[in-house]
Amino acid sequence: MEVPSIAMPSARIRAGTREFRKSNRAMFLGGFSTFALLYCVQPLLPLFAREFALSPMQSSWALSASTGALAICLLAASAASDRIGRRGLMCLALIVSAVLNIACALVHDFAQLLVLRALLGLTLAGVPAVALAYLGEEIDPPSLGYAIGLYIAGTALGGMTGRVATAFLSDYLSWRAAMAIIGCATLLAAAEFWRSLPPSRHFKPGVLNPQALLSGARQHFQDGGLPWFFCLAFLLMGCFVSLYNYLGFRLADAHFGLSHSEVSLIFALYLMGMFSSVWMGRLADRFGRRSVLWTVIAVMLAGLLLTLSDSLALIVAGIALFTFGFFGGHSIASSWVGRRARAPAALASALYLSFYYLGSSLVGSFSGFMWQSRGWDGVVAVLSACLALSLLVALRLRKLAPLAA
Repeated sequence: MEVPSIAMPSARIRAGTREFRKSNRAMFLGGFSTFALLYCVQPLLPLFAREFALSPMQSSWALSASTGALAICLLAASAASDRIGRRGLMCLALIVSAVLNIACALVHDFAQLLVLRALLGLTLAGVPAVALAYLGEEIDPPSLGYAIGLYIAGTALGGMTGRVATAFLSDYLSWRAAMAIIGCATLLAAAEFWRSLPPSRHFKPGVLNPQALLSGARQHFQDGGLPWFFCLAFLLMGCFVSLYNYLGFRLADAHFGLSHSEVSLIFALYLMGMFSSVWMGRLADRFGRRSVLWTVIAVMLAGLLLTLSDSLALIVAGIALFTFGFFGGHSIASSWVGRRARAPAALASALYLSFYYLGSSLVGSFSGFMWQSRGWDGVVAVLSACLALSLLVALRLRKLAPLAA
């Protein structure tokens, strides 16, 4: 008698396999491109202030327009990915965003730049809204911390490369040429992303349903842990962007007198984030997220306080500690969300990142007000308060009860 075959579910992608290497390469490039496109304007803020006759806070809107639009559109991108799939949406988002960045080089005034940067944030939402959900669905759980850490390492390298390359190119060419070159480079990265990323095997398409979206959001906000992670994302990212937004203005003043290119070298400290995100992901897999998360936030606070010094060496050391702690904390918190969230998982990741980028816009803008009124001491005071709250949240999460099976 012939026994009918039974289709077995596809295994998740495991460490050591060819697909694991391909998915890691693709997601690394996706993270790289996302942050290179998003933050390439950050070292250009002093140039925008000079060319368009803006205050430091007004020039920061070139970044806040993108992060604000990104925060708003993440939920829509997440809902769309639940219907049309993860892979195609991420590819389209990277391509369109790169083209918009090239278009930024052609603007005639700051208002046009803000419109294009807002559109870039809108389209770019298709990557971060979906990336963590894709990894959570496709990667074997014991390998998930490493895979997410590598994706975040890509964001660190992209953030560093976008900032440093843009600063140097703007010094030797112009800021317009710099943005066009970054756009072309990320177009090439998008092509490799499309070629390397394995198709989704565990994705189950749903139906676009606003009521279901609200119900899913309500479910996540009623969870005992997820709202705390959303608050943590808001605070940590707000601190991180604020520090790098206004550090360039401080280091370029008369006391330090650094050139634009010299200030941009500070962004090379993003390499600390590449190391931190992967290493902390592995430590969290080994020792538990509860034991590691609060420690990296304390490291951020220590680094921030060092930046109050008038010694350039101590400031650089403080920024290195701050950057190390931020990427470690983001890696741990985001992977924890991926492990804890029930369906719709993509919505949980999108909510986390909405708060993440909302913090970038709101805390970043408020820190600009403090920079204008109180100088660097005022910026540090705001960020210290945010990190103190973050530390309290992390200590609260040490007592978080695990989900029932």
